[in-house]
Amino acid sequence: MKATSNLKVLSNKQLSRRYWHMAMDSSSIDEKIEPGQFFNIQSADNGSYTPLLRRPFSTFRINENSLEFLYKVEGPGTAKLSEYTPGDYINLLGPQGVPFSIKEGTDKILLLGRGVGIATLAALAQKAFNQGIQVYAVLSARSHDDLLAAEALKDYCTEVVHVTEEEQTSGVDNVREIMNNLITFYQIDAAYTCGSRRLSVLLQNIIKERNIDGEVALEEYMACGVGVCYSCVCDVVRNNTVYSVKSCEEGPVFPIDEVVFA
Repeated sequence: MKATSNLKVLSNKQLSRRYWHMAMDSSSIDEKIEPGQFFNIQSADNGSYTPLLRRPFSTFRINENSLEFLYKVEGPGTAKLSEYTPGDYINLLGPQGVPFSIKEGTDKILLLGRGVGIATLAALAQKAFNQGIQVYAVLSARSHDDLLAAEALKDYCTEVVHVTEEEQTSGVDNVREIMNNLITFYQIDAAYTCGSRRLSVLLQNIIKERNIDGEVALEEYMACGVGVCYSCVCDVVRNNTVYSVKSCEEGPVFPIDEVVFA
């Protein structure tokens, strides 16, 4: 079982109609934190049982002494989280889960993200940039208002392409063409995705056709987040056999060619 930590909230700001950004002092966490891992955050105040369950959040930025999370307010848990102010303390369980991997010798990677899944990829972009790897990204959202994490990615990416529903540019066929052009022109070594099952299926097909490595961070619903409740079970194929696995324990990051997308 992972340890829990009470971390001091440094800031908690609303960035747009739906998205919030929270930073916490993580200097008390000794364990190394990797992109793709998640923390199970208790949004209830001490002594309260509402909301009862923790909420899993992947890290948006991993700094030397602080952690940043980007989250969307869409239920009682995240609504409660938005009420925290600087100086408050919040309880986290983690870091948990399997992180993204970057093979030795990788020079260029491509990210494909949608919605709040872009936040998960931002931490990977930060790590890759710090390792001298060139990062390219295709970011999809309903509107430009939902592309706030894209601003952070500009710090780490050589090129960022935006597609949105409001501009009618986020269709699979258009994204496929953009991805193939980037892979061909820049000779991409590996690709990563998060935030959309539709785009994950697209990337799965592309990496098979282009024979490059790929990983996906799944966003399955988690109740306990520690392998007890089986709410986050997904199917993977290994050695031509389908296995059901818990994404909180064996994921949330998987080789994308293993995942069975329903």
